[in-house]
Amino acid sequence: MPATGYVQVRAYASTAQFPLENVAVAITAADGTAIAMRLTDRNGRIPPIEIPVPDKSESLAPDPAETPFATVNLYAHLSGYERVENENVQVFADTTTIWNLEMVPLSELPYAWDQTVVFDTPPQNL
Repeated sequence: MPATGYVQVRAYASTAQFPLENVAVAITAADGTAIAMRLTDRNGRIPPIEIPVPDKSESLAPDPAETPFATVNLYAHLSGYERVENENVQVFADTTTIWNLEMVPLSELPYAWDQTVVFDTPPQNL
């Protein structure tokens, strides 16, 4: 039986974790289907986004053939900062996954103005 999990994002500048407003955040399913697109508020956050996930019972006693969580990809962009891509972010039933997006100012990387940093999250060892 499907359940619901949540993803919430916090975007900040890498120096001193200063919150970043108006970071464009896109959340997609593992197959690339768009789930949500939001802009961060002045606190660098977006509200929790509902994600359909497997039932909680599957994460308590998982079957090796079944994945007890859903995975999503997060994409973040703000002018003047390096683009960030987080792949395979895991979301569990009845849980809010809070994902920190560390945005690096391009002034710190003058030769990387068109570069995207990709982070791939390995699955949990359940």
